[in-house]
Amino acid sequence: MEGTLTELASIYHHDPSIVARNIAGEVILVPIRNNVGDLDSIYTLNETAAFVWECLDGVRTLAEVVAALVTEYEVEAVQAEQDVLALIAQLESIKAIAQG
Repeated sequence: MEGTLTELASIYHHDPSIVARNIAGEVILVPIRNNVGDLDSIYTLNETAAFVWECLDGVRTLAEVVAALVTEYEVEAVQAEQDVLALIAQLESIKAIAQG
């Protein structure tokens, strides 16, 4: 499934209610919302997901993030696009990122 031009033109930023910490080479996302139950929801990102996370700066489009991923990891563009869109969907589902 290839992303649409609209999806790839989207820009995302980190939600301020999520704190990212690099611990022993892994990036861990921790929600800091008011709901104590959210503390049970800690997420670990692998190396490539952490790279994408860092690229979600509120300035770059997803197309630019895909291009950066292709350059950094020498992965095929189609695979990078699929992986980025899948990760975006996951990060949106846990409210770790917001569009705009």
